[in-house]
Order: sequence, then structure tokens, then C-alpha cells
Amino acid sequence: MLLSLHGGHSGEFCNHASDTLEDMILKYIELGFTHVGISEHIPPIDNDMMYDDEKEDGFDQELLFERFESYIKKCKSLKYKYRKNIKIFTGFETETYTGFEPYIGGLVDRFKPDYIVGSVHHVNDLCFDFSKEHYDKAVLSCGGINEFYEAYFDLQYEMLLELKPQVAGHFDLVRIYDPDYEKRYKEKNIIKKIERNLQVIKEYGIIIDYNQRALLKNMKEPYPGKNILK
Repeated sequence: MLLSLHGGHSGEFCNHASDTLEDMILKYIELGFTHVGISEHIPPIDNDMMYDDEKEDGFDQELLFERFESYIKKCKSLKYKYRKNIKIFTGFETETYTGFEPYIGGLVDRFKPDYIVGSVHHVNDLCFDFSKEHYDKAVLSCGGINEFYEAYFDLQYEMLLELKPQVAGHFDLVRIYDPDYEKRYKEKNIIKKIERNLQVIKEYGIIIDYNQRALLKNMKEPYPGKNILK
């Protein structure tokens, strides 16, 4: 059985993706997938937490919220349209920044997704995965690279406990612009936090996203890395 649960950012509803949502689902069907979960990003909590590409394209929080509403409706309609070909789950990918708990709780209550992907893209409310420049700013805000890793896994721990997502997204995204990331996984404090988070994932029965996008960033292995997988 072929299954994807972090399977969907479309150009229709995400600025850093391509293709329409329907084209993406048709491709999953063509490839023989039996189940797919679509997990577009949630709209930002306010204008300050927008991604740079969203600002450049003239969006604001209100427009992004409207686009997200359109995504939920479209995904549910495609779920019915292709019900004989593939099992589609309508979900979304979270953010983890100041105020995330009540905000995401409100989105869950309003849109009633089939599941959510719990992800961390920010540390100290600074998005770190958009570019190397953004990454360096987030590292600086923590006082160093090891402290940055620790802060990331602490936020992830908080998110896992608070949201109990069905899927943990790209578990070690923290290494996205760090060519020496393997050195971090030899640091006792970092290892302890990783093991703690994996224990929570085990206790709650959360699925770990095995994410190939790292390879597009010229990294040598997907998220999570082989040491964490072991």
C-alpha cells in the first residue's frame, strides 16, 4: 500500500509549491497511491508571521485565511469526487510560535480536519527554513548553533504535548542549513531532547513523517536522519 500523509502543498494554495490540488491528487492516483493526506499550511496568526514570499505576492493575513478556507472546501470536494480511486484525508500543517496553542485549537474546531501535521518552522518567532539568511538570524537569537538546536527540540516537545498531532512533520528540520549537523547529534544535551521527543511520539502513537524534501536542499539524507530513525 502506498500512503502519504504530508503529501500536499499545491501551487493553488501555497506560494512555495506548484500545480493545482486536483492535478496533484491525479498524480497520486497515477502512481498507485491508495491513501493520501493533504496538508496545506495554516494561515498565519497575524501579518507579522507571514512568510516572505506571501508578503512579496501581496497577501495579508485576511487573504491567506480566505485562501485556506477555499483549500478546505476544495479538498473535501475532491475527496468525494475521487472516492472510488483514492482515500483522501483533509488536513493541515501547523506552525509553532507565540500563541500557537489556542490559535490552532480554534482552526481545528472550525474546520474539523481529518488530521494535522505538527511542525516547527520558527524559533523565537523567527522563521528559519525560508533561507540561509533567516536560519542564521534564528541561530544568532539563541546565542549559538547548539542552543538553537536545543530551542528547536524544546518547541517541538511543547507542540507535541499541546497539539498531539497525528503526524510529526520533518522531525529534524532544524538541520536544514547546517552542513555540520552530524556534529550536533553527538552533543549530550541535544541527544537527550531528541530521545525525549521520540518517547512522546511513541507514547501518543504519532506517525513520523519521512520527508524527502531535504534532498532538494542538497542534503544527503531525508528528515529524519538515519541516526534518529535508528
